[in-house]
Amino acid sequence: MKSRGPADIDEYIDGFPANVQKILQKVRKTIKKAAPDAQEVISYQMPAFKLNRIVVYFAGYQNHISLYPAPRGAAAFKKELAEYAGGKGTVQFPLDQPVPYDLVTRIVKYRVEENAALENARSKKGSKKKVTAAKKKR
Repeated sequence: MKSRGPADIDEYIDGFPANVQKILQKVRKTIKKAAPDAQEVISYQMPAFKLNRIVVYFAGYQNHISLYPAPRGAAAFKKELAEYAGGKGTVQFPLDQPVPYDLVTRIVKYRVEENAALENARSKKGSKKKVTAAKKKR
């Protein structure tokens, strides 16, 4: 039988040892401060922040905290993110080292801007379709 997963971010964080809870709460607070208009959600059984679409996920593990998606391909982050393990779009911050909250802030702000640009492009594309449809009706 499949478990239902956490109902909210508080329940998710409560499932970790106290020392990890403290770090997860600070990551949460850092994200919230960097993206104050984002809505807290649980997606894929992980905490996430959504602003039209997912800005970032964060998750706790036995030895690290992960942030998804991490802009590993962005020139502004390439060097800093190279210091941390993780996949193509993930960064892992080891629990035995200080979490670079300033880097988390910059990643979140970058993702907010990236999402806004995607939304803007999508709305412009939708506007062009409406104009084309209106011209065809004439």
